Amino acid sequence: MFKRLLTAFAGTLMVLAGAVRAEVDPNYTVVLLTENFPPYNMAINGKNFAQEDNIDGIAADVVREMFKRAGVKYNLTLRFPWDRIYKLALEKPGYGVFVTARLPEREQLFKWVGPIGPDDWVLLAKADSSINLTSLDEAKQYRIGAYKGDAISEYLTDKGVEHSTSLRDQENARKLVAGQIDLWATGDPAGRYLAKQEGVSGLRTVLRFDSAELYLALNKEMPDEIVAKLQAALDQMRSEGFVDATLNNYL
Repeated sequence: MFKRLLTAFAGTLMVLAGAVRAEVDPNYTVVLLTENFPPYNMAINGKNFAQEDNIDGIAADVVREMFKRAGVKYNLTLRFPWDRIYKLALEKPGYGVFVTARLPEREQLFKWVGPIGPDDWVLLAKADSSINLTSLDEAKQYRIGAYKGDAISEYLTDKGVEHSTSLRDQENARKLVAGQIDLWATGDPAGRYLAKQEGVSGLRTVLRFDSAELYLALNKEMPDEIVAKLQAALDQMRSEGFVDATLNNYL
């Protein structure tokens, strides 16, 4: 009997020790990376590098509030290009990147918090363009521009739609106006916001071909406790109307 009790007691101690080890260090700091993707995230000075309070946008405001409510420490940096920061979040424990589309092929690559906001996928043409489309297949006959490394570009590739890519999505607005491309595959509202910043207006939506929800993607080694705290904070913010108010503030 004594031996069985001793064994049970030892087992209990092991469970308790494991629970202690599982606790997250209160000083654990998440390294957050983002890019210029107006109006969701953007450098206040318009450059391709910014840190902390020099980063603005819908997602930046939502993520800051989310971490504050969750009581999780972080540092925030905006960098370029997207491919680089996505790879860092994918490979480095403690890293996260936002905003990015939660696609089936990415589902197992990260731990996710969201959604933060919507991102409709559209094909835009110049105001005086005569192009009219009812499907993505019909677009294959035209010259299409997209953002390198973006989910929309990946989607077009998967669908067999040939397209050129640019390192900055706003370059496609200029290409469209200059006649270098016929259609711009981009997000809405992001595309219209970027075009406006480039002095381009009156673009016409000729096809709305898909939509995605935008998330914070965290490295798979991120402690589940932190992920749960962040998601709970975001859910509360949404129920209070904070997320919608932030979105409307920029649009």
